[in-house]
Order: sequence, then structure tokens, then C-alpha cells
Amino acid sequence: MSYQTFGWLAVGLASSLPATHAQHDFTQYVNPFLGSEGVIPGQAFGGGDIFVGAALPFGVVKLGIDTYEFPTNISTLNGGYTPKGKVTGISMLHESGTGGAPKYGFPAQMPLTTIEAPVNLLDNETYWQGRVGYDVASVGYFKTNLESGITVELSASRHAGILEYTFPEGEKHILVDTSHYLPYPNRAYDSQFYTGGELEILQNGSLYTGYSSIANGWNLGTPVIIYFCGEFDSVPNDAEAFTGRNTFPVGRHFRSFNNGTVPNPIFEGTTARSGPLSNRVGAVFSWNNSSSVKIRSRIGVSFISTEHACAFKNDEIPSWEISPVVQAARDEWNRDVFSKIQVPVDESANRTRLAMLYSSLYFSHLIPSKRDGENPLWQSDEPSWDDFFTMWDLFRNQVALWLLIQPAYYEEMIRSLIDIWRHEGYLPDGRSGNYNGLVQGGSNADNVLADAYVKGLRGAINWTDGYLAVKKDAEVLPYFDFNPVAPLGSLKEGRGALDDWIPLGYVSADRNHLCVSKSVEYALNDFSVSQIAAGEMPGDQDIYMKRSAGWQLIWNHDAVVRNFKGSLAPRFSNGTFDETYDLTQCGDCNWADYSYEATPFEYSFVVPHDMENLIQFMGGVSHFEDRLDYIFQPNTSNAELGANGLGITSIMNIGNEPDFATPYLYNYINKQYKSVQRSRSLGYQYFSNTTNGIPGNSDAGALNTWLVWQMLGLYPIVTTPVYLLQSPWFPDINLTVNHNHTLRIRASGLDDSDGRQGYYVQSVEINGQPWTKNWFQHSDLDIMTRGGEIAFELGPEMTMWETGEVPPSPGHVVLGDSTGGF
Repeated sequence: MSYQTFGWLAVGLASSLPATHAQHDFTQYVNPFLGSEGVIPGQAFGGGDIFVGAALPFGVVKLGIDTYEFPTNISTLNGGYTPKGKVTGISMLHESGTGGAPKYGFPAQMPLTTIEAPVNLLDNETYWQGRVGYDVASVGYFKTNLESGITVELSASRHAGILEYTFPEGEKHILVDTSHYLPYPNRAYDSQFYTGGELEILQNGSLYTGYSSIANGWNLGTPVIIYFCGEFDSVPNDAEAFTGRNTFPVGRHFRSFNNGTVPNPIFEGTTARSGPLSNRVGAVFSWNNSSSVKIRSRIGVSFISTEHACAFKNDEIPSWEISPVVQAARDEWNRDVFSKIQVPVDESANRTRLAMLYSSLYFSHLIPSKRDGENPLWQSDEPSWDDFFTMWDLFRNQVALWLLIQPAYYEEMIRSLIDIWRHEGYLPDGRSGNYNGLVQGGSNADNVLADAYVKGLRGAINWTDGYLAVKKDAEVLPYFDFNPVAPLGSLKEGRGALDDWIPLGYVSADRNHLCVSKSVEYALNDFSVSQIAAGEMPGDQDIYMKRSAGWQLIWNHDAVVRNFKGSLAPRFSNGTFDETYDLTQCGDCNWADYSYEATPFEYSFVVPHDMENLIQFMGGVSHFEDRLDYIFQPNTSNAELGANGLGITSIMNIGNEPDFATPYLYNYINKQYKSVQRSRSLGYQYFSNTTNGIPGNSDAGALNTWLVWQMLGLYPIVTTPVYLLQSPWFPDINLTVNHNHTLRIRASGLDDSDGRQGYYVQSVEINGQPWTKNWFQHSDLDIMTRGGEIAFELGPEMTMWETGEVPPSPGHVVLGDSTGGF
């Protein structure tokens, strides 16, 4: 199957490799380019920031091209891939769907047809390459054609990759540069920089080993040392290692000379080391004109040693054929991911929806990275995972999907998070390159653990330690990390505003940044702590339950915003509110502002644990509904969205995580049909099977997962066992839940073809029982543990079919005094 092609790019062309015979090949529906472009044609800015290349589910290796995109003021290099950027290398490690500064983009190779002047191996601007024709990608496979005439094909296993280069007649060279990485051209302080490397050429030039050490990046991390072991299928005619002065200006801490000119490499035989001045290190391998036009390379990587890297290369990719590696990747994706959610795929199936569903599942399983046996920091019997980008994104809906369809993987993630607390002192809010950071708001690993706990995930998780970990987040102020974007409060881990939260009960506007969003998030964090305390330390539950009401202390009942009375608002430590601030603004919506990635007016809807109080604070059901209606109206936004939701003009911004659950809040007033109306509209308008198919960066798959839940006809309320009933996009869906049980979701009467609106719920049955509530709990009728059936009757009528009670508010707390602390 192929997708429509555009002038400069193929939007997800499946290769001609044979499909698996053991099961249906769902990989044929995946569009690896979905979200690779923003609203500006040809630019990645404002798009999904996705990785495009070869990878396994949660694989360590994500093998793909690295590019440099112009103009740099709106460049986005996070996943390495950009639609039109110049190719600077082909590297083994990438993130996907992340914002801010890039991470990884190493170790790398670069195929070249000449190394003569003006090419300088220490200056990739002299050899970077444009692309011609269409890039081609399918699950486990990537192909591109460089303007030099070289064709590049890639595939990957969990810790290794295979690269196949087809050269034109003439010279054939492959450059290995240990100092290659993804830069951040717009900013120096959080760009990555090179700190050292080593390379040794073995076996007459057909094998090389070494390491790259790259520091900083998005989370201002310590150096990541990655060991590599590369091999070629033919012995080169020449192979030489080189060093060069480290003059790149971003590496200011390690720069040995001024950056007036780029030096030339000094060739040193078969071994090169960076030395005390962090010299750049690399090698060039050359084949003469009589050699085969195809050069293949296998590369293994490890965070432990070159021996581990060589073992991964040999064990995971034992042959020089790329086809078996691609097929193994497809088989694993089919078995471990796509087969967990099966929908009709016959000739009557909507191909666009199949692509959107399975592409979304694909992007929701690229990171974090499963790194068992590859933790360089400590020895442990616990699983090791990295690249949590980030809990602020993941907790909204992604972890709830993993718990259902990936319980084994998810249990490992929870155990790994707790093990990080054991050895480093804090749970991460974000983590990459074996380093905690950055905290975008609260200590949201608390929410991740609580969501698993209340849904009964136990297994080998040590929940005693889990509770101690979240309790530390709630009680111990982390050290100040001097991050230049936040002069008030740590951003590395923990809750940097506990100096306000504990004595005041809220985060103040004069003593901390992000006073509104942190107050909202700390409240949910403490609710999460209370939920785990209920089973692990019952005496603590009431303490944290009361603290979870802190959001009420920054509710200004007298504020009037767009003719609506009452809103969350910045409050000073003396108890007064900032009456001058426009609550429909958030400045840059970044770390130094009052709220992060959403306005205070938007955050006023983000209290999932106590909707009962929230509705009353907004003036009751009728006023709540009016306000909810308003924020979906076009041309109401007053915020500068930047890359997060370009083209969205409503206050409700589906491109920003705080708003993910907002379309579903009509369920809390028993008007579920409006939730369906709003969420369907968002799904139809902002998601598509195109390069610009999602509204903003995918946030490591969190935005893709929002669409998956939407298509299933369910939505989870985080940190609680509640699921809100919505409207499925397919007539028959089969989910594999709790390892090996089947949950079937049927939608009789569904008719939304040709603009029809036959998707409103008329009635629901769960396991054959008429269901009068627009929600259910994880344990109800064992539906999410032992499987069963949810049967929707759909039609065109906007029906208030629910007659039961509204969804619960398990964090409902009435504060006796809303003018001070607890």
C-alpha cells in the first residue's frame, strides 16, 4: 500500500518486502511521515517534531537521518528528520515528538562521493547533502536519495542498525564522526555539545569501535557516553582515523582555540583519542572505483562497553541482508503493538482511519526506551528505562493506554521510575540520557504511579517504595539548579515551589514562577499521593487529600473574564490577587510566566479530581456549560501559541496538554452528546493522514494517544479509575487488555460517512447490562481486567441518554477558609 506522494516527499510508502504470514500485517497502514511537517509547507516548525526512521517498540536504537533546516529561527531538529533540511549524518539515537532543545543524534556515519577540498571532514557544511526524489518509509525501514547520487537504506533492531549505501560510479567514502550530534541553532545554553570521543580501526578497516560523549541538550544533562561497534561488509582500500581541534562555539566550556576558522583534520593511523582538550575524533573509510557500488554497515551501540555493542551487532543482526531486519521489526510491531487494537480491515474499511489509528499507535510506542542491562549508573535487578519525555505529557492519557494494552512494559516502567528514586533521590518528571530534567510544572510521576495504583497494577512493583518516592516529592524541596530560564525554583526534579505550597497552600506570584499552573498541578500531585497513601499509609491520606484542594486558594471568585465570573488567577504571598493580569494570556507560556502552555482561563478547567467544586465555583451547571461552550468558539484566543497549535484560534487548544480532557467535561453535567460533538470536531479538524496531520508536536506520542482514545470511544480521567464513555470511530474494535483478555467495543448504527453525524450515543450496554451512566470504573464488571463487551447504539440524534449519576469527584474537599493556607 502506498500513500499519496507530494513533490518533495513520499508520505509513507511501504516497501516491497514480504508481509508476515503469521498474522495480519497492520504495518501497511502506518504512515511514518504523519506529523513530519508543520503548517508552513516544507518546514518542520509547528509539526510533530517526530522521528522518521527505523525502530522497534520502545527500542534503544532509532536509526535515521540528521538534517539541518533553514531558516534556523524556526528550525525544528528534535527527531533529526525535517522535510527539506540538509542531511548532515545518519545516527543511531533519537527522540520523537519532543519540544525544546534536541537530544541525541549520535553516533553517526555519513556517506560521501569525495573527500577532496573544499570538503573538510571537520565542517559538515562542506559535505552536507540535499535530497532528491521522494523519501520512503515504512515500519522498520527508511530510504532516501542524496543529491550526490548515493541511495541510503536503513533498518534497526533493539540495540543495532543496518545501513545499506548504493553509490554511483566513482569514489566511495564513509565518514564516522564521534562529535556529530543534533544542535540547537537558536540557542546556546541548552544545545548539546561534544565532550570527547575515541575511535579504533580493526580488521584491516572493516571494523571500528569507540565512543562518543555528548553533554547538555533539552534537560541540561551530564555527558551521555555511547559506545559503538561498526562493521562493513567489505574491507576498504583505505581507513584512517583523525583528530581535530574542538572549536565549535556551542562547546564553549571545552573549546581549545578560538572559532575564527575551522581547522582541518590530522590523520593519525588506526587510533584516535580526544585527549584533555576534547579534540574531535573520527575516521574515514574509502573504497576504490573497482569496488562494489553497494557498501553495507552494521552498527551496535551500548551505554556500557564496546564489547556489549559488538555483541548486539552480531546477535541482533547476524547477516548483511536488510530484508530480514525489516521483517523482524514488522513482526514485533504487529505482535507487540498493532495487534493489541484490531478493527475491521476488509474492503469496506476506511483506509484513512486505519492509517490514523495505527500511525498513532506507532508514535505512542517510540519512546521511552527500554534499556535493560544497559544502565551505566548503578547495578540493579530492576528494569531500566530512559527517555521519559515527559511525565507532564505522558500522565494525561498515554500511561492509561499502556496500562491496558501493554501491562508488562508498563509495569517495568513503574519499577524503573521507583529505582531511579532509590538511587538518585527523586522520581523524574522528565528524563533523558540517564539524567533527570526538566520539570515543566508539578512532580507528575506522582500522577503516573497513582494512575497505575488505583487501577490495581501490582506485579513485582514495590509499592512501599513507590509511596515513599511520591511522598518525598510532596515534602522535600529540591536543591536549586540555577537553570537560566527559571531563576526561581529548581527545574531538575521534584517540586521547586514547595517553599510556597506547604506554608501557603498555593504557589505565589511573587516568590515563584508558574504560580497558576504549578498550583493546579501540585493539587493533582497531592491527590495522587493521597490515593497511594490510602493503601500504603492510610494515616497520611487525609493530609494529602486536603492539600489537593490548594487550587481553590488561587480561585479569584471576583475575577470577570470574558463576562464569566470567577477564575484561577495569580495570587501574591500576602493573599492578594494580581488584578491587572489578563487571564486569557500566558505571556510566552513558558517557565518564567504565570502558567505553562495554557492561560489561567484554560487551567480553570483542569481539576480532574474535583469537578464538583469546580462546577460550583463557576456558578453552577448552567454557567459551567456556557463557559465550556465559549472556549470552543473560533477567534477567541488571546494567547501567543508559538509552535504549539499554529492555526488554532479558539481558547481551547487541543495542541496543548492541559486541554486534553476539556472536550469531555460535558459528561460531568450529563450532556455526553456535547462531549462527542466537541471531541469529534477536534479530531476531524486537526488530525489527518498527512505530513501536517497533528496540531503541534506529538509530545512523545501523547497527542497521538489522545486520538487513539478518541477513536476507541473512551477517555481516561487520570489518577482515578474512571473512563468517560464517548463514541467509537469503528463499528467493531477488539482490544487485548490485561495481557490476554479481550475487550470488544461495538458501535451499532454508526454512520459518519459523507458528512453524516450518525455517531451520537443513543444507549450503552456493558457486558449485556443496560448502562445509564456516561462513565464506568476500571473494576466495573471486571471489564478492563477480564474483558467483555461495551455495546454502543449510535445515531444522528443528540440524545441525553444518560440518567445515572455524573462522574465522581474523588478529590472533593470543601475548604473552610479560602483566604489562607491549610
